[in-house]
Amino acid sequence: MKNLLEHQTKREELFKFLILISILAGYFLYLSWKFDLATGGMVSILTWSFFVLCTPVADAGFLIDFPVRILTGLRMFYTELIVWGLAISVNILGLSFAADSYDKSFLTSLFYKILTTPWPYWTIIVLCAIGTFLSIRFGDEMLDVVSHKHREYHHKHSFKHKLIAMAALIFIIVIAYYHLIASLGVEIP
Repeated sequence: MKNLLEHQTKREELFKFLILISILAGYFLYLSWKFDLATGGMVSILTWSFFVLCTPVADAGFLIDFPVRILTGLRMFYTELIVWGLAISVNILGLSFAADSYDKSFLTSLFYKILTTPWPYWTIIVLCAIGTFLSIRFGDEMLDVVSHKHREYHHKHSFKHKLIAMAALIFIIVIAYYHLIASLGVEIP
């Protein structure tokens, strides 16, 4: 029975992952139609990397992290390190060879301003890295507790206190993030 439930959960997660990939593919197709294939591809990747580097929780990376964790058991923390490495590499290459791609949408032009203004806007990326990796650690620990792998460890080491501390730190990061984003002239309701 347990194998049947695990198989069904993996199938559901794979289905959700495929839906998200379809949305990303649709966005790419729209941008390719609006601009051209190369520009559409670049703007799609830059938009993805914006969500990786400039949101204080794991969202764009989580599209990859969670399904990989469910399907392979690899901790999301390690997958997220790879995701961040890819996002940073994309932007180094983008800024070096295709800087004009950043002016194609509001989001990518905002991202360009963040990337090219080290103070104070790189603070957004630092806050987002802290928030993302805390949320990923929280997600990994929750999956461990749910799967009962480390229940004894979490019980001994006051798992609840860790969760409260992580939640408080993420709250502070989100407040600072919104303040910095507002200084860019972006209003978030």
